[in-house]
Amino acid sequence: MTKDSVSLGEIYKAVMSQDDFRRLSTFIYREYGIKMPEIKKTMLQSRLHKRLRELSMVSYSDYVDYLFSKEGQQTEVIHMIDMVSTNKTDFFREPAHFDFLHSDILPELLIGERPNRFIKIWSAGCSSGEEPYTIAMSMSEFAQQKLGLSFDFSIFATDISTRMLKMGVEAIYKEQRVEMLPLNLKKQYFLRSKDRSNPTVRVIPELRRKINFQRLNFMDNHYNVPENYDIIFCRNVLIYFDRETQEKVINKLCTKLKPNGFFFLGHSESITNFDVPLRQLKPTIFRKIN
Repeated sequence: MTKDSVSLGEIYKAVMSQDDFRRLSTFIYREYGIKMPEIKKTMLQSRLHKRLRELSMVSYSDYVDYLFSKEGQQTEVIHMIDMVSTNKTDFFREPAHFDFLHSDILPELLIGERPNRFIKIWSAGCSSGEEPYTIAMSMSEFAQQKLGLSFDFSIFATDISTRMLKMGVEAIYKEQRVEMLPLNLKKQYFLRSKDRSNPTVRVIPELRRKINFQRLNFMDNHYNVPENYDIIFCRNVLIYFDRETQEKVINKLCTKLKPNGFFFLGHSESITNFDVPLRQLKPTIFRKIN
């Protein structure tokens, strides 16, 4: 069937078979660690429906066959995982973490017995960029509060989704995404669009330059990461993995965390009964054990 002869009606009628779901869910778990139990079949079908439309395919079987073809493995897998990965985030999500960053971590790193004047932070699972930009705002605010304290910082931000990374690099967000931020932060760190028919804001260049976005798959055997970090944020990402995968990912992340470095998890994540080099400071806040 040619592309021109495919009707939207035929695509809308497409239903994912159990065999197609099994092939996809097995591949997604093996390659990306994301759990796809039976109850997620409808969600997977819905999310991949857009790819059927864009490729003018009338069945999920055709799509799965294409995905596993040589061409599909080179060109389609990256689009598929963009559709499948969950990307929910907000500016200053779980604010207690940023309070602790200000009250305990930065004073120790910058003013303690062994001051470090260049802080390196990794936002692992950064989604569309709200977390690394929140970190950058927090670092900037701390610098302004500690006048006379000279330091710099960089943020490495990674995600599996190229679509989310592109949004992070562009740093353009709907105005409603920043409505809950204090007015002083909105004025200082965001530029307002002149097009009021599409009200958006963009993070200022000074903060954008602090962040390096890069694609990374947590299931890789080794993380091709340029350096070691003082602080790692890996929040609300591991909940999509099983416990065995979570432990492996945390251990791999910790190889890139400096001795005594700080590690943040999301509010519903835990390292209980994990064999990992971390000790708890507060709920979901940890420190690397030497």
